[in-house]
Amino acid sequence: MSTDRDNDALCGCTVIHEDIVNKVKDELTDHTRLIKMAELFKAMSDPTRLKIINALILSEMCVCDIACLLNMTQPAISHHLKMLRQCQLIKYRRDGKIVYYSLDDEHIAPLFRQGYEHVSEK
Repeated sequence: MSTDRDNDALCGCTVIHEDIVNKVKDELTDHTRLIKMAELFKAMSDPTRLKIINALILSEMCVCDIACLLNMTQPAISHHLKMLRQCQLIKYRRDGKIVYYSLDDEHIAPLFRQGYEHVSEK
């Protein structure tokens, strides 16, 4: 069902503004980086992985703690942690037999918070 607002968003002409197209074309982000960004957003598109990121913003944690917190099995959590590691969202450190996870760098928490703020807007 189409609304007036949807119709207002449709362009009513076929004029191509070549100066704008050429300027934007020259400034577009490199395709390889866009692929990496898509992988990043894909990794963050799962609510469980977002819960893990949220938890790791608050504290470094081991797999057992994360599994307990989210009421999930350790293998399930390990699967999500692997994907987050591959996208360089989290890192780990070993302390004896225990492996602790934390955010990979300072960019992850603001990315999470901006997404949260965006969906919390009225």
